[in-house]
Amino acid sequence: MNGGQAEYDLLVIGGGINGCGVARDAAGRGYRVALVEMDDLASGTSSKSTKLVHGGLRYLESGDFRMVREALAERETLWRIAPHLVQPLRFVLPVLPGALPGARPAWLLRLGLFLYDHLGAREKLPRAASLDLRRASEGAPLKPHLRRAFTFFDCRVDDSRLVVLNARDAADRGADIFTRTRFLRAGPSDGGWRIDLRDVGSGAERALRARLIVNAAGPWADGVLPGKTERPRLRLVRGSHIVVRKLFEHDGAYLFQTGEGRVVFAISYQRDFTLIGTTDADFSGAPEEVAATSEEIAYLCHAANGFFVRAIAPEDVVWSFAGLRPLVDDGEKAAARASRDYMLDEGRADGAPFISILGGKLTAYRRVAEQVVDRAAACLGLRGGVWTAAAPLPGGDLPGADLDAFTKDLQARYAFLGAAEGRRLACAYGTLCLAFLGAARRREDLGRDFGLGLSEAEVEHLRASEWARTAEDILWRRSKLGLWASPDVHKALDAWLAAPR
Repeated sequence: MNGGQAEYDLLVIGGGINGCGVARDAAGRGYRVALVEMDDLASGTSSKSTKLVHGGLRYLESGDFRMVREALAERETLWRIAPHLVQPLRFVLPVLPGALPGARPAWLLRLGLFLYDHLGAREKLPRAASLDLRRASEGAPLKPHLRRAFTFFDCRVDDSRLVVLNARDAADRGADIFTRTRFLRAGPSDGGWRIDLRDVGSGAERALRARLIVNAAGPWADGVLPGKTERPRLRLVRGSHIVVRKLFEHDGAYLFQTGEGRVVFAISYQRDFTLIGTTDADFSGAPEEVAATSEEIAYLCHAANGFFVRAIAPEDVVWSFAGLRPLVDDGEKAAARASRDYMLDEGRADGAPFISILGGKLTAYRRVAEQVVDRAAACLGLRGGVWTAAAPLPGGDLPGADLDAFTKDLQARYAFLGAAEGRRLACAYGTLCLAFLGAARRREDLGRDFGLGLSEAEVEHLRASEWARTAEDILWRRSKLGLWASPDVHKALDAWLAAPR
């Protein structure tokens, strides 16, 4: 290929978890990689999940054993390579008394948890156990008719930071990351692709060449699939969540059976809140317009009120969000029962190869990326071997992989950090925060204070190293400080970021 444009082995379309995972893996194997994202990284589905790294206990009922087994193995892997972002989370699963339609009896729950403990490579997480809610503190927030429960462990994750740090690692290994850049078109050229892009801000266009396209556009994948007339059909399923002031004091979570075979999570979130989700509803609109509906918000409030002593109403919701699961349409009538498994769709258009990622779960992204790059090697030529399961993500090289010990050391070294602020920085950045904290001995050494513990030094790091361009990028995707931020904080950040440098 020639013509003066930049040349790559792979062009990845989509800056969500799958796209950034592929870019990281491929760059680490020595391929020339470009990634293009029309908005901010993780601005779509990948920042609107239930914030879990889990196998998917309920998918055992539909017989998706391979998917659950793979996800359980990845749960341990992600905890190992990103101990700052991924932490164990203890769930309480109450046993429902009586004959509520769709409720699983205790023996079935016990069997499912036994399988869950033994299907995957569980190395450090504790096994499931029984719990007497009348005696345990976890029973205090629940209604008194709930007397018995099971406990089990999965992990929580900061989903959008997981995306960004995969992109950061990809860039560190040589990938070019183009955010706020729209993919316009691609055409076969000399056995590869000629691709046209447009900068969303300036409108400037550029062309580049790539030997292979990886379509990781998620809900938009159908619109960029090149050159195929017969392809698997995507089914877009909306999953909505609400956040309210915390409904319980402990740092764990609940999994509730809500009847008709459905479940709802209630998860301790960002210290002061409870995250409740999710719904499953087919969606047919433009993906960028997805939002939690008033009916879904009311449903999630009603579901929580069936279990917690303290009742909530839609007016108690401090934040709601919705993401689209781009599932492969398997013909299942109920959206909640549609498979969450993924499919890799490979093809050629006039000799130009592409691979499309369809469906999938956040938890399995690293394994999906590994398989994509393995297949890409068939047409690009083999370079390096698999590597991502053993290499920490940026900031994940914590001594002994011990987040608590690192947090204590961080607060001892930077005594001006409050406990909550030190924990936030440790969880968000791991060892990366040492770079922008530097030799600071006072808060003033970090420059302007935007409030909420957000310093000019941190904002500059996010701008220079993590592609943050707006207050929304920082307050909602690079952090969740938006839950506390006033409009003045938004304005101050946007003004600072827009100032010429």
